[in-house]
Amino acid sequence: MINYSIIQKSQLEGAYRLDAEYYQPEYLTVDKLLLDRSERLSDIAEIRGGKRLPLGETFSKEGVPYIRVVDMQDFYVDLTNAEKIALDLHERLNRYQIKKEEIAVVIVGNTIGLIGFMLSDVTPCNLTENCAKIITKNVSPYYLAVYLASKYGQDQIRRLTVGTAQPKFGIDKLEQLKIFLPNSKFQDIIGRYNKDAYMFFSNAYDLYSQAEDLLLQELRLKDFKAEEDLSCIVNLSDIKSVHRIDAEYFQPKYERIIEKIKKYDLKSLGELVSMKKGFEPGSDEYQDNGKLFLRVSSISKNGLIDKDQKYISDELYSKLKNNFEPKKGEILLTKDATPGVAYVLKESIEGIIASGIMRLKIKEDIDAEYIALCINSIICQMQIERDAGGSIISHWKPEQIKKLQIPILPKSTQQKIADLVSKSHEARKKAKELLEEAKQKVEKMILGE
Repeated sequence: MINYSIIQKSQLEGAYRLDAEYYQPEYLTVDKLLLDRSERLSDIAEIRGGKRLPLGETFSKEGVPYIRVVDMQDFYVDLTNAEKIALDLHERLNRYQIKKEEIAVVIVGNTIGLIGFMLSDVTPCNLTENCAKIITKNVSPYYLAVYLASKYGQDQIRRLTVGTAQPKFGIDKLEQLKIFLPNSKFQDIIGRYNKDAYMFFSNAYDLYSQAEDLLLQELRLKDFKAEEDLSCIVNLSDIKSVHRIDAEYFQPKYERIIEKIKKYDLKSLGELVSMKKGFEPGSDEYQDNGKLFLRVSSISKNGLIDKDQKYISDELYSKLKNNFEPKKGEILLTKDATPGVAYVLKESIEGIIASGIMRLKIKEDIDAEYIALCINSIICQMQIERDAGGSIISHWKPEQIKKLQIPILPKSTQQKIADLVSKSHEARKKAKELLEEAKQKVEKMILGE
């Protein structure tokens, strides 16, 4: 079925766009729905860009959070793994700080339109140049954030995005967005959904942190510091055995953590699971719809990321699904680009995984959530950092993955840890459901339903 639109010449000239995609029927429908029922974003909010770190400046171990795109995957800004910059640099960049109840929007890259609502009770944080921030005027930021994440916000952003090799969405385009403004009572209703969702997300973060803390406490690693030594002495035989000559590989910090966990029952990952690598059909096979094709960028320790997803045809899926479709209960583990991200699949999906992902199937009496948490923790992340280092693009080889050392704690402790992780995922799921319900309410209100 072919979609097409008939456009008046005057409309083309008015929009300064000749590309057919700009006039897709779905975009024209949104335009018509919002006509005379909306305000320009620039009239109801102040919009400012973020800031790249000045030349020569780097992140520091202590200081003020620096919010990047990766820190806003779940609608809210997540400071858990945010990098930090020194206080004096933060103060110099005071114009580019984001505060509580302000909204971040990605404006560069493959996740343009991603929303990060700032609700953490912290002092202002600095914002990357890949984002802009929105400061509302007499409009509920809780409502506006949901509206921008809804179909009507996202469709407008997609329509206005410049289609280049590296997509960009200028602040001037952001200012043009049409914002449907219902009465304050409805804004408050959506706001309550937003606040409740944030409460569940916060609970999810707390539960996952408790699981990590319990693991590290049991292994007496709670206060472990991965500090680097200025020098170390290495035997030639050690260099030959690992086929590595880079100094980073032989940092004593890696040996220190292995020595710490040696006193516990250790098993290699290869003993605990069977492994299967995914498949790369090539970008020519990617489609805008069809069956899901999970790439490394689709995987996080908290779940699957549904932004910038790729799809393959039903026909190709049918050929590949027997060997490359992941099943409920399997661990998805990234091995390329960002190696060492593990997630236990909560439900079966119709799709296949890319070659940068491994499927792990448990073959011993051990909880998959426990193994995934170990992999995502400092215990395994340092082993992975050591293995996958030494190149511009990180690659973690299957033979290295099999050798990953997993400490096996008593079954009762494993269960406590796994239960906390499971509760964390349930809270996250509830938060997403509330946000989805809020978006649907906004969409129905615009349609007059």
